[in-house]
Amino acid sequence: MNKPGIVIGLTGQTGAGKTSASLFLRQMGICVIDADIVSRKVTQKGSESLEEIAKTFSPAVLNPDGTLNRRALGKIVFADPHLLHRLEKILYPAIMKQIKEDIQTYAQNGERLVVLDAPTLYESGCDKLCDKVIAVCADEQTRFARLLLRDHLTEQEVRERIGAQHDEAFYSQRADFTIYNEQGLDALKLRLEGILEQIQTEYHL
Repeated sequence: MNKPGIVIGLTGQTGAGKTSASLFLRQMGICVIDADIVSRKVTQKGSESLEEIAKTFSPAVLNPDGTLNRRALGKIVFADPHLLHRLEKILYPAIMKQIKEDIQTYAQNGERLVVLDAPTLYESGCDKLCDKVIAVCADEQTRFARLLLRDHLTEQEVRERIGAQHDEAFYSQRADFTIYNEQGLDALKLRLEGILEQIQTEYHL
């Protein structure tokens, strides 16, 4: 598979600030593949993945129009690690296939650097597509408050989502760079710019 000069993985804990980091990268003019958008694409109405999800978790995870009800599905899988794993087995192959196609498209368009924004970068195996990985982390209290405000979830739903994820060490031990995002957006942007400059220097971009 042809690919751009460098593919940077961007991952981290839910509520840590990965979405803000991704937005900053886009503002810098860098092409970003958003795995969440890819996930929505491969589970759109009529897709094989959505049919398999409905078959596995019951039609109750579908909206009346036949589209995926993500909150209903989330209530099921984030409360049970075994069910979450079953969902991952359905989704990850389809997501990986689409991401490879997107990377190929960027390569054909001559892009030298692409960021892959993926919350489950390691779990899906997409880290194998990356030359470098940046992880964004924050303490649990900070993430809890952000998720309550951002996603309009109940406290129990937030606890389940945080509990379903790996701890900070999982990311920091695997990533090439770790950003601890607890000091605000300006500090996040400054750290991200420094990492990006380091990568571009290393690969002569």
